[in-house]
Amino acid sequence: MDTLFLLLNGFASALTLENLFMAAIGALVGTFVGVLPGLGPTSAIAILLPITAILEPAQGIIMLAGIYYGAMYGGSTTAILMNIPGEVSSVPTCLDGYPLAKQGRGGPALGIAAIASFVAGVLGVVGLVFFAPMLADQALRFGPPEYFALMLLAFTVIVNLAGNSLLKALAMTAFGCLLASVGIGGFSGLTRFTYGTNELSAGFEMISIIIGLFAIAEVLKGMEEKRAQIADAKLGSIYPSVRDIRQCTPAFLRGGMLGFVLGLLPGCSAAISSFLAYDLEKQVSKKPEEFGKGRMEGVAGPEAANNATSSAGFIPLFALGIPSSPPLAILLAGLMIYGLTPGPVLFEQNGAFVWTVIASMFIGNVMLLVLNLPLVGMWAKLTRIPFSVMAPVILLLSFIGAYSVRNSLFDVFVAIVFGVAGYYFSKYRWPVLPLLLGFILGPIMERSFLQSMALSGGSLGIFVERPITLGLMAAAIVLVFISVRLKRRTAKKMKEQTGEELEIS
Repeated sequence: MDTLFLLLNGFASALTLENLFMAAIGALVGTFVGVLPGLGPTSAIAILLPITAILEPAQGIIMLAGIYYGAMYGGSTTAILMNIPGEVSSVPTCLDGYPLAKQGRGGPALGIAAIASFVAGVLGVVGLVFFAPMLADQALRFGPPEYFALMLLAFTVIVNLAGNSLLKALAMTAFGCLLASVGIGGFSGLTRFTYGTNELSAGFEMISIIIGLFAIAEVLKGMEEKRAQIADAKLGSIYPSVRDIRQCTPAFLRGGMLGFVLGLLPGCSAAISSFLAYDLEKQVSKKPEEFGKGRMEGVAGPEAANNATSSAGFIPLFALGIPSSPPLAILLAGLMIYGLTPGPVLFEQNGAFVWTVIASMFIGNVMLLVLNLPLVGMWAKLTRIPFSVMAPVILLLSFIGAYSVRNSLFDVFVAIVFGVAGYYFSKYRWPVLPLLLGFILGPIMERSFLQSMALSGGSLGIFVERPITLGLMAAAIVLVFISVRLKRRTAKKMKEQTGEELEIS
């Protein structure tokens, strides 16, 4: 009852005109930031952080938090309509969102993404209200061995993202891990694979690789195909049907729950959650062979997961002072600027502030739904813009996005190189998602393994002595077995329907 009373007091404060205005500004800016490839919530929050110094603490954090979860929604827009993810976490949305847009169902897909974001966002905030102390305490039980096992479990997704060849997928994963190892080693502090080049000392920037593989490569493919516009089919209804919503409701809940649990773990980003959610939807589907060709669940699951992860990340931030993602690390800096110390003391000494921010997140998610559902029609009309107009705009935004992360022309060059590489990968059917997954998970897995070895004195026994680690590794083995069987079943159905062979080994 005390929790509900505190939450009601938080709503009373969050519903003031000043706080409502800050929530609306955050939601709008966040959506816009998510749509623009390369900018991202981290850069936007960092840019606006000095401005919040003139605001009250609650108003400043409400706006910055709105930018964060607003960007999680906005990243799906270009992913669905143009096959260009605005955020890393929106990459899995491209797999079925873009085929839906090409079929003339971009509007309903955007509507499903908005509803998934709302459902998962609310689910995450409910968890923040009622389960923060207990779940944050459990998250602390994850040490390096548990993170290594979790990354091993995440790597099983590759089997279902392999496309037409598992061998190609494994090769691309290894290539992604190799790219991630360039620069200064996270554990040793020594430079690797730099060949005396200063630019390579900082490693490759993930945003540049994503912009190249998706945005620039998509422009090159469009030029080769002499594409007239993004989608040739009629848009049809701009809202999802009741059947679509009913069909996607289990995906909303599954993705939301998965994203929420993973969001509690520091370092487990929304990108990992969305990849795992997409794989989960494919695993439980009765028609897994249709994924990648335009399934609404392929949009609903990842979008729910990445938004739930972003909301759940506030639990370790507020309760323990541990940021689970780069945007939350900047929010942590914002709290410190205001003289607020995250942790149990924050709830005791600044309870009014905490519950006002939590209540504002409920309001912000409602605002996102109300603001973005009417805009679905406007976003969907992007598919009707001539490709000759969109291509230069996409390239310009891509170059600006690649440059703005580190103010480096080297990153623009990297984006161009990976754009050309992405074009040829697509042409010769080499899957790019395993490369990206290897780039994201490889450093975390390497660091966790080396830390585990340091803890155990070099003994591999540490991975079987801890129950959580052993359970996660066992789950990884089971998932590989299930995924291979699912792959065989899909290959059989594809051969029956199209006569096309699907390699699985």
